Amino acid sequence: MPRPKPPLASPDDIEHQFYDALLHADIDRLMACWADDEESICVLPGGPRLVGAGAIRAAFEAVFAHGAVNAQPQKVRRLQAHGCAVHSVVVEIQVMTTEGAQAAWVVATNVFVMTSHGWRLVAHHASPGTSDEVQELIEASASVLH
Repeated sequence: MPRPKPPLASPDDIEHQFYDALLHADIDRLMACWADDEESICVLPGGPRLVGAGAIRAAFEAVFAHGAVNAQPQKVRRLQAHGCAVHSVVVEIQVMTTEGAQAAWVVATNVFVMTSHGWRLVAHHASPGTSDEVQELIEASASVLH
């Protein structure tokens, strides 16, 4: 019999699991990131607002029907207070084009709340990024002193 999983200890744990589930097209692991709340919200790039676990699951099942999503968070800005955390994330997505794999950028906001089961995602809003996000990453890494 499998041992129960311990509660995920932080919003960073949930965020890691979310993006890892995208990378492996693991719908059950991805949905385990979400709070058991029918008011949870998800907006995928260019898509409509999805409300509730059923709509969110159906959208990601449709995404996974085309394969895994190689989404790598590159820059996270965090705000946490009173059992709520908000992460603003710049995500690099590898997409296949006629010229081969190309990087695309998505800007996402992930909202987490502390539940009786540990931290869980209650909102994910992702929009297409621009070259400005790429420039911000380059400037940020250039300013690091070693």
